[in-house]
Amino acid sequence: MAQTFPPMQTVSTGLVVAVVGFFSSFPIVLQGLAAMGASPAQAASGLMSAAVAMGLAAIVLSLWYKQPISVAWSTPGAALLAVSATPAEGFSGAIGAFLCAGALTVLAGLWRPLARLAAAIPTTLAQAMLGGVLLPLCIIPFKAAVELPWQALPVILTWFLAGRLNRLFAVPAAVVAAALVVVFSAGETSVRPEQILAAPVWTIPSFSVATAIGIGIPLFIVNMATQNIPGIAVMRSFGYTPDAGRLFSSVGGASILSALFGAPATCLAAITAAMCSNEDSHPDRTKRYWSAVMAGVFYCLFGVFAVAITGFAAHADPLLMGTLTGVALIGVMANATFAALEVPAEREAAILTFAITASGITVFGLGAAVWGLLAGGIAYLVSNRAR
Repeated sequence: MAQTFPPMQTVSTGLVVAVVGFFSSFPIVLQGLAAMGASPAQAASGLMSAAVAMGLAAIVLSLWYKQPISVAWSTPGAALLAVSATPAEGFSGAIGAFLCAGALTVLAGLWRPLARLAAAIPTTLAQAMLGGVLLPLCIIPFKAAVELPWQALPVILTWFLAGRLNRLFAVPAAVVAAALVVVFSAGETSVRPEQILAAPVWTIPSFSVATAIGIGIPLFIVNMATQNIPGIAVMRSFGYTPDAGRLFSSVGGASILSALFGAPATCLAAITAAMCSNEDSHPDRTKRYWSAVMAGVFYCLFGVFAVAITGFAAHADPLLMGTLTGVALIGVMANATFAALEVPAEREAAILTFAITASGITVFGLGAAVWGLLAGGIAYLVSNRAR
């Protein structure tokens, strides 16, 4: 007989997963939405819809397949948006790019050649592109430490010291430190009752070839290379047998629905998937899916209060929010850079991808990530042909 109520151990695991997944990266999502031209109301709606979409997707998929299918927004994807130029069409153009990335994810699940094509992009180049995207963001905390020392340094030190005790809680601890800094530096930061609960804001999308190529396709590649494919690999490493195609299509469909309310992407998770799938989640592996279900419930609750979170963040100095974003991404950048340079024969192509992406150039309306991946891909093919 199927269990109706989740074991208490999975409830606590789900809460930890949701706290880590949400509070470790929501500043990055807000930065990405702001860079895309979102208004405060649109940014709150985007954060809310992203949290609710990944929460509902985790609940439905985990209950349906009885496996710990952890779902997340795309932190690397949000970082890509944060360093991309605002589309000429404004935030409506960004919505069009989000829809494009979601549609490609659905297609990758339905049409295996596209999934294989995304997986065929050399890991070194995909990670180099991600590292180049993250570099400008990871520099911000140290600029802030000079320009805004009394606000940035407590956040950096809290992140560093908390990370020595438990790496998973380093960024949530930094978020708490930033909140205290805002309270003491900004004074009155109260939120009115009508500003507590988030309301969805529908944005009519607009489409252009330049935005689809410059934002939509790189977002799809980053999501597949750093979220969806690793998420499947993590589950398999714990002995589960997820149907990759169906899961890709499911999170792609969730991305399409939530994009209309401002959410950048809904993806399979990797780090939190490991938290839900290991023995700490529950000794009985057949009950571990409840951890992903409960994480989804808490994600939805956090999403409902997204407007209060964005309202509070609005009181913070932009450099302080940039500091939070930067420290949250340093570990991701370290892993990406290591993976990019791991294969000696591919280092030249990888570093070319990294440097061009980090440059932030825009040519013919296409961003640096596109040109970095293109140049690195050509160098990779030429050097492979020479060998």
